[in-house]
Amino acid sequence: MNDTMHVHYADILFSCCFASSDGETFISADDLRINLWNLEINSQSFNIVDVKPANMEDLTEVITCAEFHPTHCNTLAYSSSKGAIRLIDLRQSALCDNHSKLFEEHEAPGSKSFFTEIIASVSDIKFARDGRHILSRDYMTLKLWDLNMDSGPVATFQVHEHLRPKLCDLYENDSIFDKFECCLSGDGHRLATGSYSNLFRVFGCTPGNTEATTLEASRNPMRRQVANPTRPTRTLTSLTRAVRRGADGNGNSNDFSTKLLHLAWHPTEDSIACAAGNSLYMYYA
Repeated sequence: MNDTMHVHYADILFSCCFASSDGETFISADDLRINLWNLEINSQSFNIVDVKPANMEDLTEVITCAEFHPTHCNTLAYSSSKGAIRLIDLRQSALCDNHSKLFEEHEAPGSKSFFTEIIASVSDIKFARDGRHILSRDYMTLKLWDLNMDSGPVATFQVHEHLRPKLCDLYENDSIFDKFECCLSGDGHRLATGSYSNLFRVFGCTPGNTEATTLEASRNPMRRQVANPTRPTRTLTSLTRAVRRGADGNGNSNDFSTKLLHLAWHPTEDSIACAAGNSLYMYYA
């Protein structure tokens, strides 16, 4: 790689940083570029992806997230504001202008609206530990992709479908641009993501698993699920309810001023960390 960059990075807002499995390098990403760094060298980096056009008026999409493959240090994926996920191989060239695979889902003809591209923007991606699947989050849904099937997601989980009639209001108050993260359990059997009113949702993603749980990041996570629980519980599995996947089954109104954007699943244990406001909550299954 000969495209070396010497930049004053205090002036650049990174959207993400992610370490490689080789233990020696990591990537940083902003809206227009992905750079490769060595942990031992803090004065320079190598530009590996650059989507900045010669004329900024021609800019049609920006980078939203990037992540290394969990075991192949030469492979990484990055997402864009147009809902695309690109897989690239660092061995192909110094500047990876061309992707090895493209994952995106096209809207049905006649279904496009003013909000279509906005809600399609991918706010987060995560590789499963098996390295074969990628989980992505856009404003409305979670999507699970198989790296061997680039024709479309293998599963889609509705998160904010009940908000579709309110897209105009969400656009007016900028909530439609909120960037929710997503995560997978270490065994790859469950997915989780945040929502409004400090709620987060957990879905089962194995064949035949219809789990769709909604919990509140509070000292009483069951408050939104069960009005009068017979006994306290801390398990995620026991909170499963027969509601439509992703729906707000209790008809609760959403508080758009309280949102759960950040959460992470422990890589080996069945526990989730959720950041809500100035508090951090831990849930153990």
